[in-house]
Amino acid sequence: MRIAATLTAAAVAAAVAVRVAHSRDRRFLHPDGRSFTGDLEVRGTLEPTGAELFDRPGRHPVTLRISKGIGTRPGRPDILGVAVRVHGPVAGRRHDLLFSTAGRGRVLRHVPVPRGSFDTVYGSILPYRTGSGRTFHLGVQADPDAGPLGRTLESVSAAARHDGGVLLLALADGSAVEVVGRLRFGAELAPKQDAELAFDPVRNVPADLHPVGLVHGSRALAYRLSQRWRGARPATPNPAAVVRTNLHR
Repeated sequence: MRIAATLTAAAVAAAVAVRVAHSRDRRFLHPDGRSFTGDLEVRGTLEPTGAELFDRPGRHPVTLRISKGIGTRPGRPDILGVAVRVHGPVAGRRHDLLFSTAGRGRVLRHVPVPRGSFDTVYGSILPYRTGSGRTFHLGVQADPDAGPLGRTLESVSAAARHDGGVLLLALADGSAVEVVGRLRFGAELAPKQDAELAFDPVRNVPADLHPVGLVHGSRALAYRLSQRWRGARPATPNPAAVVRTNLHR
């Protein structure tokens, strides 16, 4: 048993070392993905949330990236991801929102879960706080009224080309889920543009809608180190945002 455990640990260490080495040229996490232009149409909320992005109906240009977290073979289950950059909705500041496939319900939505199809539910895993002090989870999900995204990155690209790339943006407060907007995929970006994208869900945020918690705070360092390691230009320093996230306020 001890020998087996040692061999397993060695294999895991070797796999991590290979991934780190490869990450000099590509992302350590979510290495395989496709990026697109697009837009976010916000329909507004039933009750004010304290976040201007959700409380004021409107349309915003976005950059979307859909990806595989580990990089399994096409069509194989993986922890799938959606990254959304909303361009300047509040005071000219870009807003990065990151989601991954998760379970359903109040407990399992905190747990990343592998999925075999991009037509599924993605969550923020941890909560966001608004300017009014309200906290909730964010999520995106496939639009049942749009064409399917399919099981591969190539099928997502095909859906986008045929105006079938659509996701619904929602917020979850307890057991209540409210759809607040619609994300539509536009033109696919070139591989070089995809490689240069550097999302930061902690620093690239407005003060009235930001992630909270130490786990989110740890991502602030991890994303910056990963981006510098692969030669991407990281987000502009935002110490106040990092402190705000770590202190859960």
